[in-house]
Amino acid sequence: MTSQGHRVPTNPTDASQDRMQNAAAVPGSYRASTVDDDMLRTQTIGLFGSKTQQTNPDTYHLTALGKMRRLWQIARIATRFDVVRGLTPVTMRLMLEALGPTFVKVGQILSMRSEILPDAFCKELSKLRANADPMPYQTVVNTLAQEYGRPVEEVFSRIDPTPLGSASLAQVHRAKLVSGEDVAIKVQRPGVREIMAQDIDIMRSFAKVATRFARSAQILDLKGVVEELWETFQTETDFMMEARNLEDFRDFCKDYAYIDCPRPYMGLCTQHVVVMDYVDGISVSHPKELVKAGYDLEEIGMKLVDNYATQVLDVGFFHADPHPGNILIDGGRIVFIDLGMTGRLDSSTRSALRDMLYAVARQDSPSLANALLRFAGSDQQRADDYSSLLGDLDAVIERFGTIALAELNIGEFFNALMQLARRHAVEVPSTVTTVARGLVTLEGTLDEFLPSTNMIAIISQHILASKSTGERVKEETSALLNQGNLALHGLLAALGETKTATKMLTRGQTKINIELVGSEQPLQQLSDMVNRITMALIVVGLYVGSSIVYFAGIKPVIFGIPVIGLMGYVVAFILSVWIVFDIMRKNRAVKRH
Repeated sequence: MTSQGHRVPTNPTDASQDRMQNAAAVPGSYRASTVDDDMLRTQTIGLFGSKTQQTNPDTYHLTALGKMRRLWQIARIATRFDVVRGLTPVTMRLMLEALGPTFVKVGQILSMRSEILPDAFCKELSKLRANADPMPYQTVVNTLAQEYGRPVEEVFSRIDPTPLGSASLAQVHRAKLVSGEDVAIKVQRPGVREIMAQDIDIMRSFAKVATRFARSAQILDLKGVVEELWETFQTETDFMMEARNLEDFRDFCKDYAYIDCPRPYMGLCTQHVVVMDYVDGISVSHPKELVKAGYDLEEIGMKLVDNYATQVLDVGFFHADPHPGNILIDGGRIVFIDLGMTGRLDSSTRSALRDMLYAVARQDSPSLANALLRFAGSDQQRADDYSSLLGDLDAVIERFGTIALAELNIGEFFNALMQLARRHAVEVPSTVTTVARGLVTLEGTLDEFLPSTNMIAIISQHILASKSTGERVKEETSALLNQGNLALHGLLAALGETKTATKMLTRGQTKINIELVGSEQPLQQLSDMVNRITMALIVVGLYVGSSIVYFAGIKPVIFGIPVIGLMGYVVAFILSVWIVFDIMRKNRAVKRH
């Protein structure tokens, strides 16, 4: 496992003996996790199907004068970057950073929208992290006193004046409670809610006007970006949501000895303040230090991917921003911190995602198409160009299905799927975008941990391992029932056509000319063919049915095989042999004549 014999524990029972006690603490490792503003988000709402909500000026104290001032400030910054002559990817990123947190978030959203911006811009915008100048320490103290309604000395015995990290939305300080616990305090910047609400209101007005003059898909998508930003803003500025996320994730961690997250102090958390345990470990952004401390990078990477698959596909509650600063190794455990940005998936979406990823790993275009079409609400909504959809999916699988993690770009993979879905009028749930961002971030995190391993292959192995024998039997039975249902509908449709043809024939509206050349031999050969096909179908049914019985383990059992299943196999084998001998016998008879 590791050079020193240590390993990350795999289940709660081996936690005590398997924890790596030699994990070297890295002072300031928490700082890396707090400097990017994107991780302060509470939840990401996707671009598809978002509901439009209007900004309430009274709620955020918006005025026409304030709007004009902000517009003038935006214009000055845009002029400084000479937007009239055009922007390069780098200057666009710098301009968005200068415009503030709202525009940084727009850039982060656009970084996943290659159908709106060229790939070079998307890659550059993915670097946005929204660092900000620290706010004065006295402002932090005043904000805490206002939130708690009492002097901070009654809550904290000490607060480090130097921030661990400062982002455009909040600032983090290390502190110690009067009860002795070592904690981290995240304090929201005063007035940031009003600034962001003002910017979003301006963006919405701009998008509305732009749509009147250019009714293109990109402009419409830009409106979706603005509405996604508004939905995100309403939750990310409520720090109580992040505190609840920490509680929920800790409940999830109880089942895994090697996964953990900070404990929130709910009695000290407010809408603008989060107080949580201070975590001091080795960030996964420092692989050399992890190796020096005795950790196995491949083991960490494999378990991190497998657990993330559990979060997304099995539980449906996952850390949506697993960048290196948000993942620490402490005491033999993988610690997720800053649960500000999370995602939630319902069971149907998880099932469809599971089938999609597994289909890609198996290079199975029809299964991928079926999983994608489940987002349309019904398999009956298949488009007339289903063959075209399969062709497009073949191209996606050929491009992304069998390449190494070092070459695999999951962002491009999901973008390709999203564009394909829109082209074929399939509405994908917004939460899939959140999953895509999380996987893209995790992909970048694990480049040095699993350089030659296909990440989708690891997830597909997780999917396969998570299925019990009963679930496999259930899936196989369901597939057979679906095929039988399709066959029955096809038969009924054929009978309907036959009824129509018969009615037309009796009315003299249809004429049939039949000419039989030769003797009765053609009819006899046709009859033999039908008989053989019928027997072959019976044999196939016996084999499949016996296999289902075998996997179900129905008793009584002989030689490890259920008696009913064994009888089915024997009868199917006898019929198979009979069909072969019958074909050989009649072929010899034909040759003699």
